[in-house]
Order: sequence, then structure tokens, then C-alpha cells
Amino acid sequence: MGRISIVGAPARVGLVAPVDVVVPPGNTGLDPSQTSFFQVLNIPTKINKGTVEIITPVELIKKGDKVGSSESALLAKLGIRPFSYGLVITNVYDSGSVFSPEVLDLTEDDLMEKFASGVSMVASVSLAISYPTIAAAPHMFLNGYKNVLAVAVETEYSYPHADKIKEYLKDPSKFAVAAPVAADSGAAAPSAAKEEEKKEEPEEESDGDLGMSLFD
Repeated sequence: MGRISIVGAPARVGLVAPVDVVVPPGNTGLDPSQTSFFQVLNIPTKINKGTVEIITPVELIKKGDKVGSSESALLAKLGIRPFSYGLVITNVYDSGSVFSPEVLDLTEDDLMEKFASGVSMVASVSLAISYPTIAAAPHMFLNGYKNVLAVAVETEYSYPHADKIKEYLKDPSKFAVAAPVAADSGAAAPSAAKEEEKKEEPEEESDGDLGMSLFD
């Protein structure tokens, strides 16, 4: 679909109708002397407040039929332009380039999305053939750093970041000390609560014994 510029056109005599033409119901604004047009075309009307009013919608012209003189005259009196014509743009030529009209509807977000997609494709191809480009440079540096880190871990070569990785691989528990402490403190709270409940139970029994001794 291209951009469409459409203008209304009257129903001229002898023209083949490209669409069905329906006359809507309602007040036409015509005086009662104009009823002859409606009678010839079998359009039901009535006089309302001194003007002709169409009672029901009427299909005046069918698609593919030729427009007659009566139909053309009535539509002209009613101010109805039932047909339309326009120019559909399929391609655009500009400065030696030919492109579809959809290009003119692109937004900044669309352009950014297409640009990001193109950069991603360039980076993928560059990494696949090991050809350095600006798009692939960050990925190449990251992959190179990973290789250096892997070599440092497997050898005696040392630098600060590699030392941290080596320390973690030797003893991972050093980096998970806080979790068990929190778990132990959580387990200690329920046990303390149970001990308090046990202490309270004998006091209730002693109160019961005193009550029985009074009745005795």
C-alpha cells in the first residue's frame, strides 16, 4: 500500500459505477415540487415541514451499472459525490534512489532499531571471521580477557582479578560465610522459645494444685 490522495467525484451520466451508491434517509432540503425525481427512481418520500424527506435508504446505483441521467441529476441536487478517485504511490524516486513509500513513515525508533540490528550483524560477522571492527571490538576485548583469565588460573601467573578467582576456586566457603550464620541465628530463636514454654508449664500445674487444696 502506498500513500493515497483521494478526492470525491460526482456521478456523471454514462459512467460505470465502481461501487454501490446508496441514498441515505433524511431531510433533503428540497421543496415538494422536486418529488418527481424521487418518484421516477421509486424512492419513498414524505413531505416534512415543507421539504422532501427520504423515508428509507435506497440503493440507487449498483456496482458495474452505468449512471443514468435521472440518477445523476438527483445525486447532484442532494450534493452527493458517491465516487472517489486518487493516486496510489507505489514507488518513490529521490536523488537517484528508488524506494517504497513506507520509508517516509519511519520514525526515529524504527531507525534506531534497524541501526542496532545492522550493528549486531556486523559484530557477528566480524567475530566469525576474526576481523576487527568497531562493532566487534568490545566483544573481542571481553573474549580476550576471558582467555587471559583462564590462562592465569591454570598457571602461576598472577594479577589482582585472577588472584580473587583462584582464591574462590580453592575455597568457595570463604565467600559463603554469612549465610550459615544467619541460618544458625534463625534456628536458635525457636529453640529459645520452646525452653520458655517448658518453664511456664510447671507454674500452671502448681496453680492447679493450690486450687484443689482450698476445696479439700
